[in-house]
Amino acid sequence: MRFPLHITTDMIKHQIREGLKGNKRYPFVLMLEPLYTCNLACLGCALERHTGRLEDRLSLEQCLRAVDESGAPAVSICGGEPTIYPELKELTEGIIARARHIYLCTNALLLDRTVYGKIEPHKRLTINVHLDGMKKTHDHVCARDGVFDKALEMIKEGKRLGYHVITNTTIFKETDIEEVEELCRLLQEHRVDGMLITPGYQYQSVQHDIFLTREDIHRKFKRVLELSKRYRLSSTPMFLEFAAGLREYPCSPWSTVTYTPMGWKGPCYLIGAKYFKTWEEFWHGVDWDYWESRQDPRCQNCKMHSGFEASAVRELRKSPRDMVRMAAWNLLG
Repeated sequence: MRFPLHITTDMIKHQIREGLKGNKRYPFVLMLEPLYTCNLACLGCALERHTGRLEDRLSLEQCLRAVDESGAPAVSICGGEPTIYPELKELTEGIIARARHIYLCTNALLLDRTVYGKIEPHKRLTINVHLDGMKKTHDHVCARDGVFDKALEMIKEGKRLGYHVITNTTIFKETDIEEVEELCRLLQEHRVDGMLITPGYQYQSVQHDIFLTREDIHRKFKRVLELSKRYRLSSTPMFLEFAAGLREYPCSPWSTVTYTPMGWKGPCYLIGAKYFKTWEEFWHGVDWDYWESRQDPRCQNCKMHSGFEASAVRELRKSPRDMVRMAAWNLLG
């Protein structure tokens, strides 16, 4: 299977439970940012994500309360760089004890010091390594030499130790899709469990002109869609067709909720129009109808998986053909 069975069944059960409650909107994923401290300052990253002080991090109790309040079956621990978070072991253990699945999003520089040998492999833990191209490109994006080599070394070691390891690659304006295919071939040789390829998303505080217009996304993702037929990509066929401009979806900003040292980020992972102190203030204080409509100027070039993968899944019920395609994609991938 492309996704482990327990992830698939947990997601299906979550949707059934929420549907029986009559809920139209509910989180699929919690983006948990315990800290804004990072050991890199990548070109495509928002300033707050690598300039925070370690002492300003969320407490372990705050993190676990956010997991409980959101109810999301999957938790993506990001940041900042989560392997710097001093309570990472206790955090992962607490999330696993709640029967949630974890994606630990990391640049991999500290995996051998803070994860491998400290946090045991578990079926509910996935290591998600950031790789934006081959050596020259990735080191340029990370603004530091040697990051690509270290990441590849940690992928090899993670697989050797029995961790579930995937990668995350962002497509920017200057990204060469031929190089992306070269990266896919390399990662397939190293037996990674999945490759997530996403359009570059423009954080409000990022000034570099490296992001894609909607037309750029369509052009590049028509090529990525072809790659998905040869490599183990994690994005669903429906989302990739959406990114390639072959189908349309409304946004589901509520499907991926974000908790940070500043509070609950609204309306979505990319746009921090307002930060809320409590879950109730956030969930009932965001105008979901407005943000679903994509009429805001900041939404015009966005085709991020965090807003649209859930839309693709929710629309499946309208198309038996798509349901069969999705089942085959997951079972035979």
